[in-house]
Amino acid sequence: MSKIQYEIDGKIARITLDDGKVNAMNWEFFNELNEALDRTIADKAAALIFTSRPGVFSAGLDLKLLPTQDLAEQIRFQRKFAETMLRIYQFPVPSIVAFTGHAIAGGVILSSACDRIMISDGPYTIQINEVANKMVIPSWITLICRSSIPHQYWKEALLHSTPYSPKEAYDIGIVDDLIEEGIDIMTPANEYARKLVKLHTPAYAATKKFLRQEESAHVMEIFEKEFLDWRLNYSISDK
Repeated sequence: MSKIQYEIDGKIARITLDDGKVNAMNWEFFNELNEALDRTIADKAAALIFTSRPGVFSAGLDLKLLPTQDLAEQIRFQRKFAETMLRIYQFPVPSIVAFTGHAIAGGVILSSACDRIMISDGPYTIQINEVANKMVIPSWITLICRSSIPHQYWKEALLHSTPYSPKEAYDIGIVDDLIEEGIDIMTPANEYARKLVKLHTPAYAATKKFLRQEESAHVMEIFEKEFLDWRLNYSISDK
């Protein structure tokens, strides 16, 4: 793997995003991420931690790739994005995301798909900026994000593309744990993961399936209709 590293220590798996830049999400990223998720299952991990190199978790989709895609490839790529994020949202292993850095767009979506969000305090931005960038937020993204963003902040976070500092995100409940600067974030992440390991994994997986499978299936049923509606009616430049 060149963009994502996988390791396991006892029952705790760790997936680290590190492409040396901003961890942009493209075909290679999604392929490697799904491979790491496959290995998490194969290794019978009882908890999973997502992290990244310091400075940035992910800036979201690869904006250099998107303009090169024709409509058919756009649909395939956006479907891959949705299926991968929903896989994490429904993942049968308890998950934590813990990082020191920026999380923009897809970085926030991946974070929201996890069970617990830990972020180091510092001069970083947490933002779902799709609307500000003339992009639509489809139902599958709102489903994931609403599981982490308190309902009273849905409008400002999703519709208004409001940027937050780590402390601001913590204060309004988007982030579960704000870690003091200078503390290795993997210390509290591993501590919490050890608590998750004690859960009965089959019961956790079944409960999560009952909680999330039906809505996840529905948003994928309307995925292509929503995407084409956006492309045909709302994505004309400067409209």
